[in-house]
Amino acid sequence: MECSDPDETIPADSNTPLRTVNADFQSPNSHRQPSQKQPPEKNLTFFDGAPIIDDMGTSTRKQREVREREQLLLQAARKLLIEQGYAGLSMDQLAELTEYSKGTIYQHFSTKEDLVTALAIESMERRVELFLRAEKFVGRSRERLMAIGIADEIFGRIETHHYRSEFIIKLANLRDRASAERRERLDELESSCFGTVVRIVQGGVDCGELPPDCQPAELVYAVLTMAMGTHLTALHYGPMLKSFAIEDPIRQLMNSIHILLDGYHWQPLSHQWDYRVSYQRIFSEIFPEELKSLQKL
Repeated sequence: MECSDPDETIPADSNTPLRTVNADFQSPNSHRQPSQKQPPEKNLTFFDGAPIIDDMGTSTRKQREVREREQLLLQAARKLLIEQGYAGLSMDQLAELTEYSKGTIYQHFSTKEDLVTALAIESMERRVELFLRAEKFVGRSRERLMAIGIADEIFGRIETHHYRSEFIIKLANLRDRASAERRERLDELESSCFGTVVRIVQGGVDCGELPPDCQPAELVYAVLTMAMGTHLTALHYGPMLKSFAIEDPIRQLMNSIHILLDGYHWQPLSHQWDYRVSYQRIFSEIFPEELKSLQKL
């Protein structure tokens, strides 16, 4: 990987239409008994897709309806998870909220744990998308790691439902009872996130901005634990943080990471480079729409 000029400086300073659910998940068909048993629809699971038939238009439509129905179920399940926690989420509640039978729900998710793992996958896909965009930033290797930090900040501040549910899911440790397909998919996404950051650190080693004996995975692990600890503390100890005048835990996290990276001798050091300028440039070049959203908060 090519590094920027080390002397460069920046000046400081089915046929029935699918139901839709509104923001409160109130169905217009509230008179229907949600517990009523319905015969399961065959061959319409997300992983298997619609049955192979001659009418390709019908097949494509059914596949689309299955995907849309699964998205609706996930949207409702995420709302329940955030409001009531893992213990408060149940297939019975989901059936009542969406007015789909439990039999239909079980066509998509084999267990409650499988459902929650599907939520984790959905969140992780969004995180991976942000990380891959951050990796495209053109700059010094340490700036590129900073872009990953900004992607993580965006995930926490804009994708709040994904962010909050992600930590509930991780703490519940549900992987063993999820389907093999979903476990495999979640493993792929988590490896993709970690691998993206490792590539950036390895790039710093390759171009001489990090010492040659630096172990990229160990450095990434250190940053990861700092980030996860900060997010969990911000979620659960907000009043305590404010009592100690820590109004912006994310800013404090970034400052702490810079201290860590200075300790690793990752060039340029924080007193040699204006990373505030880098922060602004990353937002303007890689995440301009997200910056607009943050400014409205």
